[in-house]
Amino acid sequence: QVQLVESGGGLVQAGGSLRLSCAPSERTFSRYDWGWFRQAPGNERDFVAAIRWSGDPTDYADSVQGRFTISRDNTKNTVYLQMNSLKPEDTAVYYCAANPTLWGRRRLDTEYDYWGQGTQVTVSS
Repeated sequence: QVQLVESGGGLVQAGGSLRLSCAPSERTFSRYDWGWFRQAPGNERDFVAAIRWSGDPTDYADSVQGRFTISRDNTKNTVYLQMNSLKPEDTAVYYCAANPTLWGRRRLDTEYDYWGQGTQVTVSS
């Protein structure tokens, strides 16, 4: 079973930035749509951002629009989530996910077959 490997989480002060990375443990996911989700303690897993396999378009939750940027580098088989102007309410475990073309259902975590292990992002006030 192919796994997605995430990195880049950590502790940052409010207003700071972090960049998360995600890549599959094997083979190429070049024609897969990708998503980022997050889950805070006691909450459901929420959609954060998604990117089409071609790199365009992208989609963002209202809560992160203008602060977060999702991108992909197909030469490195890696997807990124650049997080700027972080707020304490962004604190959560962040998960990347991928699936062959599912753009119309990109905000539904149940539609993704491949998931990362999760990386903790903590934003202190």
